[in-house]
Amino acid sequence: MRVLVTRPAHSAEKTARRLRDMGHEPLLLPLRQPLHDSLAAARALAAGSGPIAVTSAEALRVVSALGETLRPHLARPLFAVGEATAKEAESLGFRSVSSSSGNGRDLADLIAAQGADGLLYLAGLPRAETFEQGLRDLGIRFSVAECYRMQPAAPGPAAIEALFSGGRPEAILFYSRQTADDFFHLPDLRAALPEAGEIRLLCLSEAVAQAIPVALKDKVTIAPMPDEKSLLSLL
Repeated sequence: MRVLVTRPAHSAEKTARRLRDMGHEPLLLPLRQPLHDSLAAARALAAGSGPIAVTSAEALRVVSALGETLRPHLARPLFAVGEATAKEAESLGFRSVSSSSGNGRDLADLIAAQGADGLLYLAGLPRAETFEQGLRDLGIRFSVAECYRMQPAAPGPAAIEALFSGGRPEAILFYSRQTADDFFHLPDLRAALPEAGEIRLLCLSEAVAQAIPVALKDKVTIAPMPDEKSLLSLL
C-alpha cells in the first residue's frame, strides 16, 4: 500500500522505515519543519531544578543540542506524553522518566498523581491547550519555555507531481491537527486524492480528525490510542 506521511522530515524517516518493514511503500511529504530555540531551553532549565514535562519529542531534539549544558539536568524527573517520547528522553540520559499513554490531560493527571509541582514545560508553537489547562485544573504550578516553532513547509506543484509520479497514495497518515489543516488548504494536495474515493485518512486522535473536511469524514479512521503504533495498526 502507498502511504503518504505528512510528518516533519526527522520523524517521517523513522515512520518510513517502519512502513517498509510492514511491506508498505512510504511517500514522504513533510508539511511542517521545526525551528529550534536552544537558548530559550537553556535559560529555562538554568532557572530551576524541578520536574520537566514534554508533550513532543521535538522538545528533546532541542535540548539534545545543549551538550554538556544539559548534563546537570538529567537527574530531574521528566514527564512525557507517549512511550516513544519517553524513550527518546532516556536515550538522552534522563534517569527518571515517566510517561502517559494518552494525551496531555492524561499527562497532567500522572503528574498530579506523583505529587510533582513547580514544573517546567518545554513546549512548541503551535500547540493544543489540553496539557496546560489540565495542570491549571489540578492546581499544579508550572512555567512554559517555548523552545521550538513548527513552521509551514508547503510543497510546490512540481514537488507534488514528482512525489505522486509512481501513483497516488491509498492512505494518508495525519499526526497533528495543524498538519491536516495544512494539507487540506493546499489545492494541489487535495487534487492528488484518488477520485474513486478509495483513500483512507488515518488520524492520530479525534482532535486531529476534526481538521478533515466534512465531505471526507467517511474516509477517516482514528487510532485507538494516540501513538504511532496504534496509528500504523490501522493499515
